[in-house]
Amino acid sequence: MLVSGANGFVGESLCIELLRQGQSVRAAMRLAKVPIANNETVSIGEINGETDWTDALSGVKVVIHLAARVHVMEDNSIDALYEFRKVNVEGTLNLARQAVEAGVQRFIFMS
Repeated sequence: MLVSGANGFVGESLCIELLRQGQSVRAAMRLAKVPIANNETVSIGEINGETDWTDALSGVKVVIHLAARVHVMEDNSIDALYEFRKVNVEGTLNLARQAVEAGVQRFIFMS
């Protein structure tokens, strides 16, 4: 199963619990600086409508999508709402479409 946002607050805890239960987990994160122990980690870069999820989705039957733009305390972007939508809306729709094309059987979106 693929967990996006695997190094976030919820994602890391979820990956640890899934691994404890004996599940196979592929942890997707923008930068895989610190991999989560005992699982496969993939770096996906920035999440938006153009992100290529092909490698991350290969052979995956379940996606748990947790990745999102949240808690940006010092946002210096010109249009913060646009930046949130680029990740949280366009990025999520892009992942969902690619998941369908890759034959994913279940897509769990948590927001």
